[in-house]
Amino acid sequence: MRVLARARYVRVSAKKAKLVLDQIRGKSVADALAILQFTPRAAARLVEKVLRSAVANAEHNHQVRNLDDLRVVQATADGGPVLKRVQPRAMGRAFFIRHRTSHLTIGVSDEAGDRRRAAGAPAGPAGARAPRRPAGRRRAARENV
Repeated sequence: MRVLARARYVRVSAKKAKLVLDQIRGKSVADALAILQFTPRAAARLVEKVLRSAVANAEHNHQVRNLDDLRVVQATADGGPVLKRVQPRAMGRAFFIRHRTSHLTIGVSDEAGDRRRAAGAPAGPAGARAPRRPAGRRRAARENV
């Protein structure tokens, strides 16, 4: 079972939060907390709070007893609303400041099927789609005829 925790309208840009989330995706919860503790980014503190919330949700709402089996199977940062401000500049110009926000979502699971998907294995059957040839080769082949 997958347990989610979400923090919305967090005052960090999604781009900065994704740098931290990429480090913990697919790791066990203990490893992820250790990584976040020693990551020197402001977003790491916010991600750590959401991860601890997901673990607490799994323990309290879903009665997960063995917290050592939990792994981070989902970690996303979506863009939230932008707070727009204007700062006056020289000669009557205006400089726009955008305070970006984001919605952080972390999912933890203790099932083996979710571990394979979190590690990067394809969800569908192997070799389901053949790779496409570049368009330039077809064009060059037509011109030579």
